Amino acid sequence: HPPSTPPMPRLRIVARATALAVTGLVATAGLLAAHDMFLRPASHFARPNSRVLVRLLNGTFSKSENSIDRDRLVDVAIVSPAGRAKLDTAQWSVAGDTSTFTLTTGAGGTYVLGASTRPRILGLPPKDFNQYLADDGMPDELAARKKDGTINQPSKERYHKHVKALVQVGDTHDTGFSTILGYPAEIVPLQNPYTLPLDATLDVKVLVDGKPIANQYVQYGGRTPSEGRVAQHSVRSDKDGIAHIPLDRKGTYYIKFIDMRRLTGDAEANYESKWATLTFAVK
Repeated sequence: HPPSTPPMPRLRIVARATALAVTGLVATAGLLAAHDMFLRPASHFARPNSRVLVRLLNGTFSKSENSIDRDRLVDVAIVSPAGRAKLDTAQWSVAGDTSTFTLTTGAGGTYVLGASTRPRILGLPPKDFNQYLADDGMPDELAARKKDGTINQPSKERYHKHVKALVQVGDTHDTGFSTILGYPAEIVPLQNPYTLPLDATLDVKVLVDGKPIANQYVQYGGRTPSEGRVAQHSVRSDKDGIAHIPLDRKGTYYIKFIDMRRLTGDAEANYESKWATLTFAVK
């Protein structure tokens, strides 16, 4: 008889199991990290009658982890002094992990760019979902799960994302900055950040399905002019759904919030999240 296969040494078994566990943790961490979505123009300041490359970052404020295909788009809007226009999706380009389009400016003014995506379903086990709530800015739902004993229940979440950016074209300032695009979740500035001095406060209204949301957990951060990371901070909207964001530095800013709600009687999901972000810059 041929000799039997010798047993795998215990050390190798432990090492292999550890490697598999680490791989699983890395995969989960990657899944949970690649959540935010931002519109980031190559520059938030442009000349009239020029072209600006705009990236959609689906991951972090610095790096896109996944691209968004055309069929996931509900709307891509450009608000200029000429009014609101819808971008032809043929101009939406996907290369690797990043989606882009080109803004062609016209007359001077404060332009609003917007993109809205169709819902998708994501299922997570309890531990991962709880970590995601903690990391991505949904402390109220995490607290509710702890309080009512649902902390060990898994999730099936219907999520969709709605992002905006402000681009200042030339030296003309107008009222376009406050245009409401009508997305399921939206951040609307109440002042034009390109007319505010450094150390001013920008007031923004947080809307869900067109209605202001009180006590919404809102986060903000950004990058310095040299792309250094700026610490993220949080604030709550007031009774009128208004959050106050200090413009205490130069560079790019993002503001974001996630409206997370439980669903009942839905065959596909037990949660729905509506994400909103706004990006702009301060010179």
